[in-house]
Amino acid sequence: MNLLILTGFLLAGTLPNPSLTPGAIDPGITQANIAQTICQRGYTRSVRPPVSYTEPLKKRQIRQYNDQDRRPWLYEEDHLIPLDIGGSPTSPQNLWPQPHLGPNQWGSYAKDRLEKRLGQLVCRHQISLAQAQSMVAANWITTYQRLIGPDPDNQPQRRWHEDSVP
Repeated sequence: MNLLILTGFLLAGTLPNPSLTPGAIDPGITQANIAQTICQRGYTRSVRPPVSYTEPLKKRQIRQYNDQDRRPWLYEEDHLIPLDIGGSPTSPQNLWPQPHLGPNQWGSYAKDRLEKRLGQLVCRHQISLAQAQSMVAANWITTYQRLIGPDPDNQPQRRWHEDSVP
């Protein structure tokens, strides 16, 4: 399990193990075609893998990650490089069991906010697709702190980023 101390929090399992989940991109998404792909309303819904694929993978990866709490509902099978910025939808190298955690922790809901922000920046041509992919794959928490703020907003919300045009 990964441990990280950041802004006074002890974080367990909030970053994927890079040897298990290094990230993977969809080679069909390029800077040249983002207007026709990731920047279109509903794109992520069109490529998101079904639960019948992600749920067994999540259970297997929870065991691989040696997480002490193996209740799958406490995790989201998350894309390290988000679909919003051209992450591979189905590669196990891009998926990991990310814990939801509590309101002021670095959990899945905070990362959802980062995914939306990265999608907006890429679609507005404020950062390149490759830059966004590299930043989030290296460390999504430091990317969140750089782009959103120093403290996590991990409150659950409706998954609005999936269908919104960035």
